[in-house]
This record gives sequence, C-alpha cells and structure tokens, in this order.
Amino acid sequence: MFAAIYPAQPSDALSSAVAAAGFETVAVDDAAAVFEREPDTGWAALVVELGAGPAAALSLARRVRDAGGPPVLLATARADVPHLEAGSYDDFIVSPIDPDELAARLKRLADTTGEDMGAEIVRFKDLELNLATYQARLGAVPLDLTYMEYELLRFFATHPARVWSREQLLSRVWGYDYFGGARTVDVHVRRLRAKLGEERASWIATVRSVGYRFG
Repeated sequence: MFAAIYPAQPSDALSSAVAAAGFETVAVDDAAAVFEREPDTGWAALVVELGAGPAAALSLARRVRDAGGPPVLLATARADVPHLEAGSYDDFIVSPIDPDELAARLKRLADTTGEDMGAEIVRFKDLELNLATYQARLGAVPLDLTYMEYELLRFFATHPARVWSREQLLSRVWGYDYFGGARTVDVHVRRLRAKLGEERASWIATVRSVGYRFG
C-alpha cells in the first residue's frame, strides 16, 4: 500500500511511523505531484505534516481534497489543532506521533478507499461494530450513534477491562484536549449508556476518582 507524504522531507518520526504502519511512502512537493505520481493501485492516503509552514501545507491538503484526491491525514502540533480549517482534511494526529494511533487512523482512511487491511468487525457480546461502514448493532438492532459516540464505543470495545482516565480518553479518542475537557467524556458516556439501554449500560463502569472501564 502506498501513501503520499508532504513535505518531501518530513520529520524522521513521521516517516518511520508511516513505514511501521505498513505503508510505502512517496514524497511529494505539491498538489500536482500527488496526482502525477499516483501508483496504479492508488494512494491509501496523503499524509501532510504542517511543520514550520502550516499555511502552505493546509493549502495543499485543501487542493487535493477539492480535486477528488486521496483522503488526507494531517500531522500537527497540539497548539495548532484549534486553527485547523474544516474541509481541508479527513483526519489528524497530534505530535509526538504515537505509531499505533497513526496506524489505526491510516487504516480507517484506507478502508474508505476500498483497501482491505484486515478484520473490519469488532464484537463484544451482542454488540457488533463495523469499522469500514461505521455501523453499530446490538443483535439485529442498529444503534444510531454520532461519529464521536461511535469512536468512543469502538475504543472501549477494543480495550475492554482496562481502566481509562478521562484525560487518556480525550487523548486516545478525540486526539487532543477537546474544548470542554473531561466533561466531554462524561457527556458521551452518558449518551452511550442511554443508547445501549438499561441492561447494557453497566458495560461502561465508572471507577471513582479515576475514569471508566468497559466490559
């Protein structure tokens, strides 16, 4: 699988993390190169590192998306997150880069291009999550979840039994210090419990003074 990466000389941390995720990278200097250098099998994603020139990087990302190019993953500093422009990217990751998180985010983006990167179904008891279509079911009954409710439930279902603090959930699920802080996690947990129903609400257990445990 191929991933385009910008700028042509990205940081060593980003390059090694993308390679460790199983992607062969091709450096590009501009938006035109994304299309000119696209392999026969297509790009899984375009990884754009904002770095010292965030305006130019965001402009490139926007042009690629507007032209119907591959999904765009931004790699950015935490302080830049509030300034990211909607419509210029599909997902982002904050530095320092966590290779496992980067691999997961690239996998989700690659899934939207039709690449098969392994199992796409996560199950917990009678809960089923389809990672490719973002659908969730309890038995035969579909769950109507928002994007972040789905992401939080997916994270819980793939990390059962362990206790997670609110700060860890913000970092691992939201990817940055979301406006509203820990209360954001509590609100989403409350909504998930309501949608799971009375019999399954206990799947998400509150651990006093710490956070939450699933399972």
